[in-house]
Amino acid sequence: MNTLLVVLQILDIICQLLIWGLIGWAVLSWLIAFNVVNTSNRAVYTISNSLERIFAPMLRPIRRLLPDMGGVDLSPMALILLIMLVQRGVPAILADTGLLPGLVIG
Repeated sequence: MNTLLVVLQILDIICQLLIWGLIGWAVLSWLIAFNVVNTSNRAVYTISNSLERIFAPMLRPIRRLLPDMGGVDLSPMALILLIMLVQRGVPAILADTGLLPGLVIG
């Protein structure tokens, strides 16, 4: 049982890192769009390019499903909601199946 709890904690940490990374990427893209920071700066370009390579494959299927909202991209918010669903849903499913009898979801 302790191993399953550790796996759930690792899943929770990964989900939190993904959520914060998406928020950071969205804020950075806004800063670039409003010309607060410039991609000619090597550090800004490297960070932006790295985050793009990490999150673009995750956002691509969501962007195909969502309707065009003009200039507003809601796919990061949809991905955050999906990550939160996994983050809360997996422990709840395991608790419901009896694999984690002492776990209280709340």
